[in-house]
Amino acid sequence: MSMIHLLRQGRDLVEKSSLPLLGIGRVLSSLAIAGAIFVTGLPQPPAEDGTPRGPNAVQRWNDTAREAALAACLAPDADPLHESRMYAMESIAVHDALNAIDRRYRSYSLAGGHWANASIDSTVASAARTVLVWVIGDLPDTFALCRPEGLRVVEDAYASALKAVPDGPAEDRGVAVGAAAGNAVIATRIDDGSNTPLRVADYPQGTKPGEWRFTPDRPFAFAPGWGEVTPFGLRGRAALLEASPYRLTGTAYARDLAEIEAFGGDAMSTASARTPDQTEAAQFWTESSPLKWNRIARELAVARGLDSWSSARLFALLNIALADGYIASWLVKYRDRFWRPVTAIHGAETDGNPATTADPTWTPLDTTPPIPGPESADSVQGAAAATILANVFDTDRVTFTACSLSLPDGQQCDDPAPTQRRFTGFWQAAQENANAGVWMGSYFRHTAEVGLTQGKQLATQVMADLLTPVQGQLVTGAH
Repeated sequence: MSMIHLLRQGRDLVEKSSLPLLGIGRVLSSLAIAGAIFVTGLPQPPAEDGTPRGPNAVQRWNDTAREAALAACLAPDADPLHESRMYAMESIAVHDALNAIDRRYRSYSLAGGHWANASIDSTVASAARTVLVWVIGDLPDTFALCRPEGLRVVEDAYASALKAVPDGPAEDRGVAVGAAAGNAVIATRIDDGSNTPLRVADYPQGTKPGEWRFTPDRPFAFAPGWGEVTPFGLRGRAALLEASPYRLTGTAYARDLAEIEAFGGDAMSTASARTPDQTEAAQFWTESSPLKWNRIARELAVARGLDSWSSARLFALLNIALADGYIASWLVKYRDRFWRPVTAIHGAETDGNPATTADPTWTPLDTTPPIPGPESADSVQGAAAATILANVFDTDRVTFTACSLSLPDGQQCDDPAPTQRRFTGFWQAAQENANAGVWMGSYFRHTAEVGLTQGKQLATQVMADLLTPVQGQLVTGAH
């Protein structure tokens, strides 16, 4: 049975279990093409013997985490919250395991120990496998029918990785240090609050203008407790969550409502000013943010020839920022509970703003996610990722192309001729990511801009606090 068939079968099982899907839900594997990145995916410089370089162990296991997320039915759009947590834990474990062999950066949770002469490949495989097996087994019961396939992906990759490593003390030491790093990370997340219910049908809804309420086709609140999950790196979350006033009676609100009403409609029952390129961009960015930004980072790491340690730090910083971005975003969403555009447009006659007009027939390009909307989580994710990548690569001006699993059939990453969108910088991609929420009919312009600001602040703080380079001394226990 092919992986694509298994993923489609898994999606059917998850839908039968009433999983609250957040996106447009096109589940296809991206095994064949992970996305051409950095000038259409230029290969690394060849090795000294002239043979082409492939992805290193860290990059391969980042891709295995992606494959496991798809197989376990988290990705490409069902539950980015648990997906981001899984990527963060796997990336931290790999980072700490490598730094136990040769400490180049401050560790996160594995303190002490010297593991020189351990095999890098077995170290990375053991760290990643330890975390991924635990996380997949710890997923909510909603994913129970998909867990076995997710675990199979991980165990097959682990067996293949160890088979390629010569038997002996180096392999054994690598397995031991990898397991130690993985278990150290797991110990920090056992009671982190991630077991919060995903689908809450009796969540209290607002009744006043501006207050969030269930949106069409999604009569529930998605993971309202996720804002209480323990962050991976954030300190003083509240400082990142203050947005400028957004008054229903203000000019900015009326302008934003008119924009999304004009550009965010589905074009079938509602007239839309959106261009074909804007429609493509809206669909392109519907894919899980952790899935897409890890794909971009991974292919850049391969193309630029980052070594194992640099790759591990890149993925760890990126995924800590993305995971904390969701936690911080969910905290403010369910604290402020601002209504979504579809509710606002239908009920504009109640907002007290003479410059707005209600349209009870308006529908968005795609179903609005079942979460409040005072700021855009996708914008937070894009800005956080762009900030991390620009820092690691010492410039924002990197040209790359990327594919998506949320485009229509025939255009996705694993199709014979996938659609590729081209970007000339990380922040340009983050800005399009934010615009996509407006063109999709999901977010106001104000909420998208608030998300961009918060994501940049969050990532800057993560980089200042965690995994900083070690200069002349061993430093452990940075978290």
